[in-house]
Amino acid sequence: MTTPRRPRTPGERDRGAPQQRRTGEGARQGARQAARPRRPAEPRRPQEPPRRPAARPAGRPAAKRPAPARRPQPRRLKLADPRRRLRVVLISLAVVFSLFAARLVQIQLLDAGSLATDAGVYRYSDVVLPATRGSITAADGAALATTVDAYDITADPTHFTQSALHITDGPEQAAALLAPIVNVPKDKLVARLRASGTGVTLASRQTPQVRSQLFDLRAALAKKVDTKACRAQKALTAKPLDQGGRSTIDESCANPLEGLYYVATTARVYPADGLAANLVGFVNAQGAGAGGLELQYQKALAGQDGHRTSAVSGGQPIPTVGGTTEKDPVPGSDVRLTINPDIQWAAQRAITDQVSTAGAEKGYVIVQDVKTGQVLAMATSPGFNPNDLSSATPDQLGNPALQDAYEPGSTAKLMTMAAVIDTGSAQWDTHVTVPGTLTRAGQVFHDDVDHDTWYLTLNGVLAKSSNIGTIEAAEHLGKDQQQSNQILGGYLQKFGIGQPSGLDFPGETRGILANPAAWQGTQQYTIPFGQGLSLNALQATSVYSTIANGGVRVAPSLVAGATGPDGRFVPAASGAQTQVVKPETAKTLAQMLESVVTDDQGTGNTAQIPGYRVAGKTGTANRVDPKTGKYNGYTASFIGFAPADAPRLTVSCVIQDPVNGHFGGPLCGPVFKQVMEFALKTLQVPPSGSAAPNLPVDWKP
Repeated sequence: MTTPRRPRTPGERDRGAPQQRRTGEGARQGARQAARPRRPAEPRRPQEPPRRPAARPAGRPAAKRPAPARRPQPRRLKLADPRRRLRVVLISLAVVFSLFAARLVQIQLLDAGSLATDAGVYRYSDVVLPATRGSITAADGAALATTVDAYDITADPTHFTQSALHITDGPEQAAALLAPIVNVPKDKLVARLRASGTGVTLASRQTPQVRSQLFDLRAALAKKVDTKACRAQKALTAKPLDQGGRSTIDESCANPLEGLYYVATTARVYPADGLAANLVGFVNAQGAGAGGLELQYQKALAGQDGHRTSAVSGGQPIPTVGGTTEKDPVPGSDVRLTINPDIQWAAQRAITDQVSTAGAEKGYVIVQDVKTGQVLAMATSPGFNPNDLSSATPDQLGNPALQDAYEPGSTAKLMTMAAVIDTGSAQWDTHVTVPGTLTRAGQVFHDDVDHDTWYLTLNGVLAKSSNIGTIEAAEHLGKDQQQSNQILGGYLQKFGIGQPSGLDFPGETRGILANPAAWQGTQQYTIPFGQGLSLNALQATSVYSTIANGGVRVAPSLVAGATGPDGRFVPAASGAQTQVVKPETAKTLAQMLESVVTDDQGTGNTAQIPGYRVAGKTGTANRVDPKTGKYNGYTASFIGFAPADAPRLTVSCVIQDPVNGHFGGPLCGPVFKQVMEFALKTLQVPPSGSAAPNLPVDWKP
């Protein structure tokens, strides 16, 4: 029988049991116990031999010894499974890298092209470098249109509020100061200053002088209010307005122009104001040609804009990034006209005065060099000032000298006489019997004055401007009326009637001339004396220049040449020349035209110029009202050249719908004389060296 082992006492267990790792609170308690000072060890007692337990009586169960109390064990921390944690991390990384890979495929393969384009757009900025618009000058180089530095006057409306200025009427005070300087009504300025937003334009394209005046005034006001008292008052006043909305700061401390600014720009200006404005034209708000030569030569004047492409970030250029390119703008060409500014001024003054005196709707004067075809002046009335388009009506912005198609009346008789004499159908001294009336195609024709039978030479028919005599002369052009129509129509076309002038001026009319084969009824009898066809004033002027030039028509021109960006002047091509009538025919016609001016029976005596022989013709025609298409009023005109013995200039005058008189001689003769006399002296043309021939105008039966 095995003897049961005695259980160990607690002390024995502590000494003999293996040491366990203390964790948690147990470890901390152990650390504290170890830190306590130990008592000196007691002398070890001699170990007694182990006692044997007393023998238990037979049959009696052994008494159970109470179990010793256990010391509480420290709580162990249970760690997570590291393999599970590793799996979660790996899965998360796989998802993230999958998203990166998918995005990379999209960028590198699917969207590569579009992203490259977007990168070029948003990374690089293309800035336009505007070209300087070319000038338009007169023949002597005087500027008629040019481009100058200008400034847009702007403002920030938030700087004009009560809380900003500490006054209740900031916009009103600012407008009162600005209006007389920028020439903008005060109420418009107030409305703009009270507008919402942070930037408004108060006045566009102001001169540097205006800008300096405004900002000198703003600086003076700023200095005035920059006082110690004003600074102290603003600093101490937390609320600039009281409960009633009134300022708590002295109004003398406010600068009503504090929110004023400017933006540099350019402006198209016309130094001569309205001089030749009908020719030069004007530009629109964007600075592009919108009328006249400004429109016609827009491409040459505008030049070519440049551009600068550079890398930007946040709106600022990046100088360290390559790829910056720049193309310099090419300035526009300067266009030089054939216009003589002095003669142009004289023509405008003369026609303006006469249109006013006659109570007419409008009028125009043209001065042309008979040898070159160059237009030295083209004046209209009423005109306009391109520097102030707001004061002009739409009708005034055009050029009626080229855009009006009117029936010329008796000035067209020169072409009929040219056809008659050039074909040999009659001579200047051919006798013509002119009755008081003449019936053709069922209509009775009259002259401008009632008369008995006149006995006139062909020269007299032209001098006295007889409609009936002209009809009779034209009837002898062919063997029948149809052939006569064809011959006369051919000469009219060679003179340029119904044909483009070659100027290509915007809105220019080519006139109206029906095919001679279609002339029917009274039209075939009215065309010879200037009714039933229409032309513009330059076409009519060119007819007389053709006769003055020995029968050679030179296509008219307005542009002498252009100076390109390289500074080289390139002259314009000379006008095309056409021999319309023989030189001897032209000489005879010139002498006949002198009779109109010099003979007592002529209709153009008011055009005489002392010292110069003058050849010309009056015209009085029924006027077609453009609004109704019916005859209403008159067109009065006079066209002539001088000196008649050595022609140099042709001057034409046309007045539309006059009220005070309607005959061409009294209305336009004086205008012709005034302009021609001034032009001859300006160009230093010597007086005539011989007397007029004074061809007979009548004959006795």
